[in-house]
Amino acid sequence: MRVAVFTEPHRGASYDDQLRFARLAEAGGFDGFFRADHYQSMGDTPGLPGPTDAWLTLAALARETSRIRLGTLVSSATFRLPGPLAVMVAQVDQMSGGRVELGIGAGWYEREHTSYGIPFPPAAERFDRLAEQLEVLTGLWRTPVGATYHHTGQYYRLVDAPALPRPAQQPGPPVIVGGRGPKRTPELAARYADEFNVPFMSVSGTAAAYARVREACDRVGRAGSGRAPLVLSAGVVVAIGRTDAEARRRAAPLHVPSALPPEDPVVGSPARLVDRLGELAAAGTTRVHLRLIDLADLDHLELVAAEVLPQLDGTR
Repeated sequence: MRVAVFTEPHRGASYDDQLRFARLAEAGGFDGFFRADHYQSMGDTPGLPGPTDAWLTLAALARETSRIRLGTLVSSATFRLPGPLAVMVAQVDQMSGGRVELGIGAGWYEREHTSYGIPFPPAAERFDRLAEQLEVLTGLWRTPVGATYHHTGQYYRLVDAPALPRPAQQPGPPVIVGGRGPKRTPELAARYADEFNVPFMSVSGTAAAYARVREACDRVGRAGSGRAPLVLSAGVVVAIGRTDAEARRRAAPLHVPSALPPEDPVVGSPARLVDRLGELAAAGTTRVHLRLIDLADLDHLELVAAEVLPQLDGTR
């Protein structure tokens, strides 16, 4: 099982905090460093020192790391136009030597859109825009060198786009689509994604979501298209410790009111996390994104690296 760390810098983390965390994750043997793409915290606290832009941060981390994979979980389709986003991600992929992944979703947190003047259309339109962005992004990256890309859709029109720069990975950086939605999300993942991610749900809920995306892959004929099978991944909220008191201390932020939907965290010993990952593996998970709450708590990251990773196949 591949194990990445997932962070939420909008809760309160500077670039230097993220750099320390990413370097330590790389040294500890983690597969990837992923971060949320938000411009505002979801509770009542402001999340000092304030937000850091996801793709600016990943571009810098691309030059300060050498092995670990880098990406978003997830960028909101409302934040950026698909053409410029394709350029940004391709450039960061080049800067990293081919280590970037793009997680992208429809967007859901209205408050940050209002705060920063970002249009927030109704849910149906956001998903329509996401679908069209996925078509544009993958289309641009797969355009042969010397050719141009054209697209005329409901929301975006591209004419004679040179489809440059080319990403280091071909046919493009892996695309991650995920979420809890029962219909459109699995279909979009089946059509466009390389990885389907289920965020922070129970093992049974995760298995049910995998079943839905497998059915969607069958409906769209993914197996006959020559594309690789979807990577099935899961997000897991983690608060573990060497003692129960240490685990409870790390879990304390989970009790603060938030706009996030209900989650199923792992609170307790490293062995409890190993057991949960084993259950997820039995459900079909081949990659996990561990959400560690506090980027300043480097001891938490080191504990997972020392006590959990060595017990999992394929992490080192």
